Amino acid sequence: MKTAEILELDSLTFAERTFADLADPDSALPALFVRPQGGKMLVDEEEDLLAVAFRWGEKWIGANYLCHPPDAAVIDLFEETDGEIYQEDRETWAGAVREYYSEMISRGVRPAIEDIPPDRPEKCAELVQEVWGRLDGGRCLDCCCGSGIGSAALRSIGMQPLAFDHDQALLALGLARGRLEPAETACIDATMASAYFRPAPYGAALMLGTIHSFDSMIWEAIVRDLLGLSRETLITVATREEADQVRVWCEEEGRSPELWENTRDAIYDRWVCLT
Repeated sequence: MKTAEILELDSLTFAERTFADLADPDSALPALFVRPQGGKMLVDEEEDLLAVAFRWGEKWIGANYLCHPPDAAVIDLFEETDGEIYQEDRETWAGAVREYYSEMISRGVRPAIEDIPPDRPEKCAELVQEVWGRLDGGRCLDCCCGSGIGSAALRSIGMQPLAFDHDQALLALGLARGRLEPAETACIDATMASAYFRPAPYGAALMLGTIHSFDSMIWEAIVRDLLGLSRETLITVATREEADQVRVWCEEEGRSPELWENTRDAIYDRWVCLT
């Protein structure tokens, strides 16, 4: 469902320029700069504020409060409009917001060149099937999703992925190829995932990335944040040295990781850490 449809509007433009901006309270302030001619407010099932929309002329401008509390001025401004209040499930609205920004990426970003071997999707699907079997409806965070190989694999065993990465070109590729679903995809810095998402039963980072000494602190922050967001976590890397580093980070977070070599893939997902 589109954000505009939820608020019974023909169109809606958000004050926040990107999905990543949703964690910054200042990004919503442009919606408050001019006295509006109409207003709509959206609350969740607990009656917590999700979003507001204000009208100037024929244009409706919205501001989101999915990731931070509202400024008190928002409530006062809405009350001046004598506007309508709507209620929607939080996750339904969050999915619609993710779809809004994913469509912006699809329209405005040139997709990356496909650089994944044709057999990798099948190999990833086999790996997650081996690890988790069939998990219909299981919520799984797909960390550093790239162009969506992991999300497609997770979906193949019935899971519901929530994918995120900071590379818009890779996300555009995944959206174009159908491996990523707009409502399940967000462009954010993975070190800050906990600012945007609630904990999920499962988390995955398939082909985490090449961990060098000079950037290991970034990967460590990503792994630790993912561990904090997921009860059971699957991470794959290319080398044993990287796997050992991931194992240390897991153990320092109080996890008991299992490590093994994935012989079906000698390059991308060769070493597996399940914790």
